[in-house]
Amino acid sequence: MKKILVVGFATILFVACKQEVRYTQQSPEIDTYKKVMEDYKTQNWEDYPKHYADTAKIANNVTKDKAQTVTQAIEKAKDDAKLFAWVVEDTDYEMVVTDKGETWVNYWGIWKGTMKSTNKVYNIPFHNTARFIDGKIVQEDGYWDNSEIMTDMMKQPATPVKADETVSEK
Repeated sequence: MKKILVVGFATILFVACKQEVRYTQQSPEIDTYKKVMEDYKTQNWEDYPKHYADTAKIANNVTKDKAQTVTQAIEKAKDDAKLFAWVVEDTDYEMVVTDKGETWVNYWGIWKGTMKSTNKVYNIPFHNTARFIDGKIVQEDGYWDNSEIMTDMMKQPATPVKADETVSEK
């Protein structure tokens, strides 16, 4: 009887101590997001979309209703590359599993961009968070303050449009 009580108590103790991992800094999802950030830094737009689900939405500094597809986000990044040369520094990653069972990877970094027209350097802290399902990113939200860049761009003289050119909205 004593052995049964000891085994029973040990089982209860083992079950009570075993908890699922809700926070980590090492996971396959983090490894995937590191590849995403490396593709962004090197402007490897061929491999960049491989980490996203076909229906993924990216909401950088916008609400979900204004989120972009991965293709649209790549085109925006290509446009940014015409204006800036950039590097990303001071990176940190974590993965959390929410109370709803959603898997998110959080990322923090410093975007260091040099505006090509003025050579002014901007150091902008930013945060991205990406939701994963079955190893693919289905949602990504990015947050940063680009007001200094916008103010400086408004100070620059407008480039006139030639008569044979058209201005397109993206």
